[in-house]
This record gives sequence, C-alpha cells and structure tokens, in this order.
Amino acid sequence: MTPAPRRPLRRVVRWALLLAAVAAVGCCAQPAFLWVGAWVRDKPVSEPVPPGFADDVSRMNRTPVAEVWPIPADPAAAEGQLRDVLRRAHDRKLNASIAGARHSMGGHTIAPDGVVIDMLPFKRLELDAGRNILRAGAGARWSEVVPFLDAHGLSVAVMQSNNDFSVGGSLSVNCHGWQHDRPPIASTVESFRLMTADGAGHRCSRAENAELFAHALGGYGLFGVILEAELRVVPNERYTPVSEVIPTERYVERQRAAADAGMVQGRLCVAPGDDFLRKAVLTAWRRAPCGRAEIPLLNAAGFAGLRRQVFRAQIGSDAGKAARWRAETAITGRLEGAFFSRNQLLNEGADVYGERNADRTDVLHEYFVPPDRLEAFLGAAREIVPRHGADLMNVTLRTVHEDKDTALRYADRELVALVMLFNQPRDEAGDARDAATTRELVDAALAVGGRYYLPYRPHPTPAQFAAAYPGAAAFFACKARHDPAGLFRNRFSEKYGPR
Repeated sequence: MTPAPRRPLRRVVRWALLLAAVAAVGCCAQPAFLWVGAWVRDKPVSEPVPPGFADDVSRMNRTPVAEVWPIPADPAAAEGQLRDVLRRAHDRKLNASIAGARHSMGGHTIAPDGVVIDMLPFKRLELDAGRNILRAGAGARWSEVVPFLDAHGLSVAVMQSNNDFSVGGSLSVNCHGWQHDRPPIASTVESFRLMTADGAGHRCSRAENAELFAHALGGYGLFGVILEAELRVVPNERYTPVSEVIPTERYVERQRAAADAGMVQGRLCVAPGDDFLRKAVLTAWRRAPCGRAEIPLLNAAGFAGLRRQVFRAQIGSDAGKAARWRAETAITGRLEGAFFSRNQLLNEGADVYGERNADRTDVLHEYFVPPDRLEAFLGAAREIVPRHGADLMNVTLRTVHEDKDTALRYADRELVALVMLFNQPRDEAGDARDAATTRELVDAALAVGGRYYLPYRPHPTPAQFAAAYPGAAAFFACKARHDPAGLFRNRFSEKYGPR
C-alpha cells in the first residue's frame, strides 16, 4: 500500500473549527475565574528521579534500586547483554523488574534494591502486510506504533485510550480499551518472545509454550522479559460520533444498541448534586465507510492547553466539576456528521490532562462489574466517594468481553469497566484516604460479583486480592516453577505473592 495523499485544506480547517466550537461552548458555560484559577494553580514541575532510585507515574513509589539498565536497541546486542544482566543479578542475589513507560502505579516496575530493566530503547517496528501482523519491540510506545500503522492504512486492534504506554507494558497488564465488543489485548497477540530467569529465549503462543503465553500476558513482569510481540492489526477506519445524555440505569441498554460502532465510551457526571454518578454521556463512534483517500489525516487534536485548564479547574471545586459537565452535555450531538479516523482517536497522550504539580498527584482506580449490577455498584460509589472526601475528577465506562487467554484474568465474562480518576495530595494523609476509599470500592465491586484492576495503587488487602483473583495461588505456583529462585520480583509481588 502507498500512503494516502494529503486531504484538502477544508477538511483540516473543519476539524479545527469543530474543536474550536467545543472549546467555545465550554468557555461560555464557565465563569472566567475557574480558568484563571486553574491556570494560576497549574505549575507543572520537572522532578527527575535521582540516580539510585526508581519511581512510576504515581510519583508515590520512589524506591532505592541497585541499577537501572537500559536494554540496547539492537536486537543482536540486546539478548546477549540481557542474559548477562540476569546472570549478574542472580549471582549478586538481586531481584530484577521490567519497566517501560512506567504508567502502572503500584511499584509493578520496581524491584527494591534490585535491577530495573528499562525496555524503552527496544522499540523496532516491522509490518507483515500480507498477514496484517505487526512485530513490535516491547519498548515501543503506542505513540510510535499508531503513526507507523497509519502510514500503511492500518490501526491497533486493542490498546488503552491513550498512546503513552509501551507495548510490553500493555501486554504485561493485559490492557483493554474502548474498542467496542472486544476482549483485552491478549486476544490480539499471535506470539511473543520471552526471556526467562535462566536466560533462555522462548517463542510463546497458544500452541507453543502455552503456559508461559497465558501467564506472561497479564503477568506483571514476573515470568520474564517480553522482548517483542506479534500483534494482529486491523484496517484504519473512518468514524462519525453519535452522543446522548442518559441516566446510568439505561447505560447498558443503550451501549448494547450502538449500531456498527468501532469504539464506544461513556463518561459519568462527577459534579456533586442530583446527577452525581447518575447521568452519563454515551458516545458511539460509528463506522462511516469510505475509500482510503477520504480517511482523515492523523492530526493532533489541538487546543491542548485549553482542554487541560478545563479539566484541571475541577480540582477541589464543585463549581469546576459542574461547569465541565454543563459543557460536555451542551456539546452532545454537535459533532455528529464530523469524521474522525480510528487512529486519530487513539493518538493522544494522557499527559494532556495529567497532574504534574509538586504537591498533588492523580491516581487511577478501575472496577469491573457485571452489566446487570452496574447500578448497584454505582449506588455504593455514590455514598463511598463523598464520605471519604475523595476528589473524583473523571469516570469513563467501557465494556470488555471475556478473556480466554490469560491466567490472572479480570474479564471472566462480559463486564462493564469503570475507570475512575482521583486527584489527591501527594503525602501520607492523601494516600491513606485513597487507601480507605479503594478498599470500600473494592468491597462494593466484590459484593456485586465484580473485581478490580491490578496496575494501580496496591491499597486492596491481600484478602481482597485473593477474593477478586481466585486463580492467584495457581498463578504464583506457576511462577515458582518457571522462576524457582524468584529472580523476577516487584513491589506488587512483594505484597500479594507468597511470603
């Protein structure tokens, strides 16, 4: 295939004007002081992690480590040197962990006093166009993958909603996204290469080294180093959005009715009051078939600064949350008839909105509940969140289908995922409040037959972990067979693994 020609300027202008309209509606709906206040308070700082330490995106896990070792980009050099690093760690009685973009929040990429293997340099991309298979180095970020595929008229089948993450990290947490009616990313994996604790390389697939395949996907780096993966990819498509504001008790019904949708996402009202977690904006990105020449260019969304201030104005502000909800509902339907490519929707980073002030941080929670128990879980959340004074900034709803590939699975059937973003002080008191909130929300999810997602702060108790993941004991027993010396270890396994 050859890259598509550039689109007429009018299409680019139309996209910019649509975004400007969205921004304008938000501005008219908000008192100016909210934006001014957000701008004044928003003073992002750069905090490099000092030598001898490692941290993750939470900025709550700074931990002493013996070494951070970046893997060479060249595959020929990488495997030999990685084997030497693992042998050296074993000889020195050090643990090893694997890190990519470090977007997990519970120390999953950190081996205390151990060796952290930085996979980001290992990012080669190759396309087997005849099979629609992407071969990606584990360190490649989706921000590199999406443009690479876009040039060939292709797109990622399943990934997170933002492009900051690495391929290896996404496989290690078995991510899911807002791709409609899809299981987690493991379903798209044809095979991957894994280096285990003994330095041996293994090709893993559903037919070859199947046990390692099922355990390393969603295995949080505890079975070895994923070097590269073969992922099934899909055609890039053109979509047009259809949105509606609905009560949450109708969400599942309306989501299932989304016709010919490639991507679907809901967003809940987080403004305190009668609509708190009771109303949703449901957007279905419906397919609008066209020739490749008509698919929109992979342009940046634009207005990043303004969108950030609208979002950050919610911190500690009921008025800010209400104003954002008014703006979101006011623009419902105004983008209908506009066109976006699948790749455009996948190609934005979370940092557009992320907290980077020195005294605060953003933390994610995620809960999975059966569709018919969504309202029961929301009823509990409506009471739990305000009682703890938690600053809930955002809730998105997605559906995820059954995962038939991994051992430590969260999706044992069709579930609704609730991705909740909180802002909190970056101190012990803030973390303690988040811990209490988390444990009650986990109990609420368990009470309706659901569970929670593991990449975030390790606040759930070991008993809650065991209840949510009944296969955990077998998972760690399998790890002991493949890594008898316990070389691969991180803060997550220290809390939830065998003592």
